[in-house]
Amino acid sequence: MAHEELELKLKTQIIKYLNLMELEPADIKTDAPLFGPDSPIDLDSIDAIELSVLLEREYDLKITDPKQGKKVMASVEKMIEYIVANDKA
Repeated sequence: MAHEELELKLKTQIIKYLNLMELEPADIKTDAPLFGPDSPIDLDSIDAIELSVLLEREYDLKITDPKQGKKVMASVEKMIEYIVANDKA
């Protein structure tokens, strides 16, 4: 899957899983932080759980180490890098 295609798919899934229906995929900047005060969408710890569920259900990727999860879910770009690096296809 092309990077741009995966980016759009992942952003769409984030909107769906986190029930952010007021957002469009273009509203989520690929390299912007997903968590913390610098985040335009300011996700919280419950959202982090939902993102890990998304990765497990949609990409068959399970994150068990909280430190790794924090790095992987830092931004959409980091999530894409993790998905591509761990692609089982």
